[in-house]
Amino acid sequence: MWFDSVWQAQVDTINPIQSPMAVSSSLFISSLQGSMVAPKTLKCYRENMCSPSNVSCRQSGYTKSMYLTHSRLLPSGKLLKWEQTDGFSSKDRIQCCAVQVENAPLFSVGKKFQLDDVIEALQFDRDILGAIFEVASEMEKIEKNSPGSQILKGYLMATLFYEPSTRTRLSFESAMKRLGGEVLTTENAREFSSAAKGETLEDTIRTIEGYSDIIVMRHFESGAAKRAAVKAGIPIINAGDGPGQHPTQALLDVYTIERELGKLDGIKVGLVGDLANGRTVRSLAYLLAKYQDVKIYFVSPDVVKMKDDIKDYLTSKGVAWEESADLMEVASKCDVVYQTRIQKERFGERIDQYEQARGKYIVDQNVLDVMQKHAVVMHPLPRLDEITVDVDRDPRAAYFRQAKNGLYIRMALLKLLLVGW
Repeated sequence: MWFDSVWQAQVDTINPIQSPMAVSSSLFISSLQGSMVAPKTLKCYRENMCSPSNVSCRQSGYTKSMYLTHSRLLPSGKLLKWEQTDGFSSKDRIQCCAVQVENAPLFSVGKKFQLDDVIEALQFDRDILGAIFEVASEMEKIEKNSPGSQILKGYLMATLFYEPSTRTRLSFESAMKRLGGEVLTTENAREFSSAAKGETLEDTIRTIEGYSDIIVMRHFESGAAKRAAVKAGIPIINAGDGPGQHPTQALLDVYTIERELGKLDGIKVGLVGDLANGRTVRSLAYLLAKYQDVKIYFVSPDVVKMKDDIKDYLTSKGVAWEESADLMEVASKCDVVYQTRIQKERFGERIDQYEQARGKYIVDQNVLDVMQKHAVVMHPLPRLDEITVDVDRDPRAAYFRQAKNGLYIRMALLKLLLVGW
């Protein structure tokens, strides 16, 4: 067996009567094959060099180590760490060894980021989310303490926005510059780029990738970011694609929830407003499904209810959800009230439906009065009148802190996509 051969090469003619290591090795292999939890560290040595039975295990310093992998023996994502010490007795012919199973360093410094592009929330698993949040925390320290960071010096980011944006575009541009990079930008590509002349998105992407190292794109069509990523040879970040998804907003939303509440498992979240057209709430629902014991409430006018694809996805993942017409009741139960504006630009000629939906659910002092003390109000912004201005004074109003967190998340994503962990 592969494992036995490695073991024997390291032990150097051990007398099985004198050493328990042979027994330990077979037990350890059996534990791996049986999917049992193996001991973290076995460190064997002779005490007093006099009695074969006087052998014990302890932790001590290592003089040599190497990682060995074997897919048939080790679970996915694990490494076998072999460690050897210099505690060797020529008399007893016992060499001190240790075998340790530990998690593979998936997010070690300098390692390539697991994703080539950031297109949708479904790309992320819980481990990657946690690791990204740790990097974002480091980016906050850089922003506050090291304004002259040069992590991305020599890199160029192109922002290609076919729809209006304030926070997303400026936070990406600020993120790039705060890490020492440079920015090429077009604010209204739909009107002031060659798209106005009929150029296809694919041709635009192929052209711009020749000028930059990464493209941040907002588009009015759902699925446009995927089309761009297929053609591009450099990373594409989806900064919102019509009513489709807004993954970086969802990342900063979950990051904000964790910072505000101190947890992500076992929370109740009320999604309020335009749930049919809101790409932010769709992406957020996908990410919340990664966590345990989450319940989501959908509160919206009938004309903009959450679409069935999100409900079906949550059900398939075992996430509890409920539709309600009573904002006050939902607000009293929730840890997060996530308000969104009714998006007039998505209604087209259906102005009557927009007017019917607008103003139905407003977060004001009355809503704050029924909310729990630890709960927070969030909003992807911009707001119109769906959150009254007097709410801003309440410490539970987290939406401007939320917007600031977008800078740290986007700094983290740029760093990870361009230079890795």
